[in-house]
Amino acid sequence: MVTRKVARIIYKNGTTGHLSQMGWISHFQTQLQGYCNDNFIPARVVGVRKNNFRVCNGKREWLATIAGRLKRIAHGLYPVTGDWVLMTGTVIFKVLNRKNALSRGASGTRGRQDAQPKREQVIAANLDTVFIVCGLDRDFNLRRIERYLTLVYNCGLNPVIILTKADLHHNPMSFVSEVETVSFGVPVHLVCALDCTGLLALEKYLSPGQTATMVGSSGAGKSTLVNRLYGKTIQATGSVSESIGKGKHTTTSRDLIMMPQGGMVIDNPGIREIALWNDDDGISVAFPEIEILAGKCRFSNCSHMHEPGCRVLQAVTDGEILQGRLDSYNKMKREQAYLSHRQHKSAARVEKEQWKEVALTIKAMKKRKRNG
Repeated sequence: MVTRKVARIIYKNGTTGHLSQMGWISHFQTQLQGYCNDNFIPARVVGVRKNNFRVCNGKREWLATIAGRLKRIAHGLYPVTGDWVLMTGTVIFKVLNRKNALSRGASGTRGRQDAQPKREQVIAANLDTVFIVCGLDRDFNLRRIERYLTLVYNCGLNPVIILTKADLHHNPMSFVSEVETVSFGVPVHLVCALDCTGLLALEKYLSPGQTATMVGSSGAGKSTLVNRLYGKTIQATGSVSESIGKGKHTTTSRDLIMMPQGGMVIDNPGIREIALWNDDDGISVAFPEIEILAGKCRFSNCSHMHEPGCRVLQAVTDGEILQGRLDSYNKMKREQAYLSHRQHKSAARVEKEQWKEVALTIKAMKKRKRNG
């Protein structure tokens, strides 16, 4: 049953009031049942730091710490930016079940012989849109965009591609056409933050109660884009190195920013390693034309690398599909198969250890019974 104190916040004037402006929906409302203590207040995590969190209930922000039992992740979700939580004063007591989350394999595998991630990193939670931001400079890379799309689709989220720095080229629309060949049905927006070109088209993703997050490389223009959409400088920006074409990590934390359009944006640090984690058929959605052709191969387990009668390889020969796109598809297929196998193996190992513990307990009980 919803408490009176919570109800006053949620049902002011027959609406969800300030909480709805921050994305509160029935998915979270139903989770309040059973919390009949007046001290439980819902709030959204709008910032994460090393030792504390910033939370907001639509009226005010305050610093919070996490309950000791939540520090052991096995006992519940660990809060990330975008999460809805129940507060007792300045302590996060419970993380409400997410409607979705953007996650990847944790970074730190670069340069290692076994380059597969060992754990999941949740980037942001409870999202409506994921902006994939790519600059039209050295940052532009179709293979990277394919990986981002697969990552987003794997999480069951809606991608939107934003091509920044349109002022760097006389014919930037050619890049839009190129991206559209690998992003079937995904909106592609061309913007120039210097003169606000294309910004108006992005405002529909920032309507009241909507939450978007930005992903992309350092120096792609994410923070500059946030500043332009906001109307003033609220995020630090930095220059891109001319020698290596890479930007510095001027954004070092994940903060949920209330935008004047009514929605919210989560600006993220630049991502160097786009490691897959979830397997929610994202590859099939990101590579639909290859998946269709794969169903016409002679062998059902065709790897599309050397088998006779491979319809996909024939499409490459005929120029229907670029070799680079097929290589990208095959690489991610191998990564996903490895992760799926390892995660399944880990689950089986956990179950084996649980039964081993049960067997040892029974053995100890029998021993006590004999000695007793």
